[in-house]
Amino acid sequence: MKVALASDHGGITIRKEIASLLEELGIEYEDFGCECSTSVDYPDYALPVAEKVAAGEFDRGILICGTGIGMSIAANKVKGIRCALVHDTFSAKATREHNDSNMLAMGERVIGPGLARDIAQIWLTTDFTGGRHANRVGKITEYEGKNL
Repeated sequence: MKVALASDHGGITIRKEIASLLEELGIEYEDFGCECSTSVDYPDYALPVAEKVAAGEFDRGILICGTGIGMSIAANKVKGIRCALVHDTFSAKATREHNDSNMLAMGERVIGPGLARDIAQIWLTTDFTGGRHANRVGKITEYEGKNL
């Protein structure tokens, strides 16, 4: 698995925690920043990462901002992206099993680094169950194809 990782100024601390987790798990990743504490625009980080995941350059992507909301909205504008905003472990597992999410967004001002690590680990290690869920995800993919 290869993961793209990014944050805006509001998610630097958790992004570094997730980078450490990826190293511990032996998962290849690339960190796309940011490295500043001054305000930056989250779409400048979310959109390029989402495009790389959609293009197949990375298997999954993880985005962090203050709330995770802006990052998830921006990422979901990219065709082929299913970015889930997650702040609990149940949803981390469910979004992989049921929605085959290929991107994860979290908010540093919403959760702490320990919970963020738990969420990311569960999300990274949970497989899509397919079955009836594949049909539902297929309907989303089909809709995307009709609305280019």
